[in-house]
Amino acid sequence: MKKAIKLSGGGRRLITVCSLVFVLSISHGLTVNAKGNSTISEVAAGISNIISPISPLGIDSNATEVIVATNMDRSDYESHDTSGEETESKLVMTNVSSIMNVREEPQEESTKVGVLYKDCGGKILERKDGWTKIQSGDVVGWANDEYLLFGEDAKQAASDVGKQIVTSQNSALNVRKEPSDKAEVLGVLTEKAFVDMVEDLGNGWISVDYNDETGYVQSEYVTTEFKIDQGETIAAIKIREEKEKESKKKTALTKNQGAVSADADELKLLAALIQCEAGNQPYEGRVAVGAVVLNRVRSGAYPDSIYSVIYASGQFTPALNGTVARVYNSGKIYDMNYQAAQAALNGETTVGSALHFRRANGRDGIIIGAHVFW
Repeated sequence: MKKAIKLSGGGRRLITVCSLVFVLSISHGLTVNAKGNSTISEVAAGISNIISPISPLGIDSNATEVIVATNMDRSDYESHDTSGEETESKLVMTNVSSIMNVREEPQEESTKVGVLYKDCGGKILERKDGWTKIQSGDVVGWANDEYLLFGEDAKQAASDVGKQIVTSQNSALNVRKEPSDKAEVLGVLTEKAFVDMVEDLGNGWISVDYNDETGYVQSEYVTTEFKIDQGETIAAIKIREEKEKESKKKTALTKNQGAVSADADELKLLAALIQCEAGNQPYEGRVAVGAVVLNRVRSGAYPDSIYSVIYASGQFTPALNGTVARVYNSGKIYDMNYQAAQAALNGETTVGSALHFRRANGRDGIIIGAHVFW
């Protein structure tokens, strides 16, 4: 028997954890084609800010990666001599087909602190004996030079895989169908909302990808930036994998079991039972009670009708002691119970194919509200 899984009344909110991205600042007015063939030397090398993967319409000023980026300047990605001329790029890109490890120390046996995926990038902190200490988002550690690109190769790789974004600096920026302030409006970008750039037309307008349509915004009201993916720490990976595991469990528990046909009287009877068994429980718990009844109807081990399952000997106490009948005859059945009954009839479930439930008392199973289902 699996251990009890606790589900809240409102269901759990899924959090998706994505790979971080970093942004290389670029000058306003840069012309870039839709395939992003511009070189890194054209877009400059300093970081201006970080786009938060948690806030798709803006920058999360409290995010770790934003705080880190705020304290960086142009020198983080380029070294200069005393005359101010560029001498060395600190940009580094991965040279792998899928994934590479980042370690605590510059040796293969050292503890793994994070990973970088194909097309990820970062900055060089230190180089030693065929290893490079890099920073890529929250990942800081050593990577084998065999799996990295440096200098012009890194710049070209970043240019190939990165993309430009356009961020609104206006509280309500119109996205138009044509590059004209008299053209039809496709939509509006709020302040800090961003979209992918298609091309800077060089005439005061920039074309952007707006909900899979090409739109146009006035360049004076936006900033343009270039971004590439960053690495992921081991801690972040563990959190993401746990969330994914919980999501799979939730998916299994809510997989539709197939509809069962019923007439109005059977719907009413099922709603009456739900009201008696789970009338003070969350909606998910009411659906679960209905699902147990319908799971039994589908099972060859129980009667094949709703009435027969509900009134089977020794099963549902409210049915056997007459409470269900009184509620049914009174007609005072709450809408939520009808809704839960109909959902169960449609094949919906919050407890998978569970066939039993009772008041939670330490038994293993799926706990919803005051009941445990198994």
